[in-house]
Amino acid sequence: MLRFDIPQVWSNVIRLEALVTTLVCVLALLVSPWLLGLLILQGAVRGFIGHHRCPSHWAFRALLIHFGSAGKKEDAGAKMFANKVLFFASSVSLGLYAAGSDLWVVPSIALIVFSTAEWALSFCAACWVYGAWYRRFPPTGA
Repeated sequence: MLRFDIPQVWSNVIRLEALVTTLVCVLALLVSPWLLGLLILQGAVRGFIGHHRCPSHWAFRALLIHFGSAGKKEDAGAKMFANKVLFFASSVSLGLYAAGSDLWVVPSIALIVFSTAEWALSFCAACWVYGAWYRRFPPTGA
């Protein structure tokens, strides 16, 4: 569902969040997979409630606005979808680890690839899918 009822987000704040996601995933691979719990929490808050309710988003936004480098405003709907994907992938990864499976690294590496594409190249794969879906299946007025 297209979301226009929530506040827009700053582009560079989203990029910084993606960098943090990459770093947490790398640390999960190197130190402890339990760090993925942080991404589950962030994905749940930002994906299902909204960025405007996430404490880390508040902090990053305040920091980047203070330095005048917050970027441009973007619609939050696609970014919320991307955070739902973050929630799902990090949950699957942590669940696989908790079950004793070595396959937990697969979703973590996928998150590293896609979050790196976001912060390094400003390409959000989940946002692209979100936009393609609504171009193919536009919402009908009710």
